[in-house]
Amino acid sequence: MAVVEKVIDAPPQQVFDVLADGWTYSDWVVGTVHVRDVDAQWPRVGTRLHHRAGPWPFSLEDASTVLVCEPPHRLVLRAGLWPAGEAVVVFTLTPEGDGATRVRIGEDFAAGPLRWVRNKLNDLVLHQRNKETLRRLSDIATRQKADERAER
Repeated sequence: MAVVEKVIDAPPQQVFDVLADGWTYSDWVVGTVHVRDVDAQWPRVGTRLHHRAGPWPFSLEDASTVLVCEPPHRLVLRAGLWPAGEAVVVFTLTPEGDGATRVRIGEDFAAGPLRWVRNKLNDLVLHQRNKETLRRLSDIATRQKADERAER
């Protein structure tokens, strides 16, 4: 499983609020280029986020399904990218210091052809992708924190 961590200067609930807004996924999940629809009860267990991933004209349409939702500490998704396969993505949020959050993202291929091509190159690509994903998530969560301070 490819695992990446980052401390984000925002409390866990604020970071989780970004995870809970399915319409923002294409803003911070590297590879997701368009969110087509989000189930009304997202991120309740069993709900789906319908997305398009990859560059046009090769982009694939699929959906991600919530497997576990424990606000504001844990979200587990089954991310579809068929015919390439599926991945299980685990977000863990832990309070860190004064108003910060340690975010851990773990991702592993769970089904399909990508599951069988595990190698160091794939692990490196996933690691770099998830590192950038957490950087983008941090930008959105900390921007919201700055906006809240400006409103005071």
